[in-house]
Amino acid sequence: MLDEESGRILDRMYAAMMARRTEDPKHNKAASLLQRGRPKIARKLGENVFETAIAAMAKDADSVVDESAKLLYLLLALWADCGVKPEEVWRKLQAREKFAGLAGPEQDEARE
Repeated sequence: MLDEESGRILDRMYAAMMARRTEDPKHNKAASLLQRGRPKIARKLGENVFETAIAAMAKDADSVVDESAKLLYLLLALWADCGVKPEEVWRKLQAREKFAGLAGPEQDEARE
């Protein structure tokens, strides 16, 4: 991770997306995407999952990075449309951390 602040970028992008969802879609890409509705967002998200997988299978790390960023952006749009807040997802990820064997000993002790 670049620094502690880089982990907050998704929260910032989500807040910006929520703020811009009612703006003129001709002047804002987030507004345009959100105003097209959930089916469009979900379709674009699915397409991008596929593109990310193709880049991974081609062992094209630069494309995986690019497609992953697009994927996260589209996921934020879907959350915004569904009324899901990032902190809800972060809580689920924290719960899965130990279940998936990703929590270190210091994290296990902090939870006890």
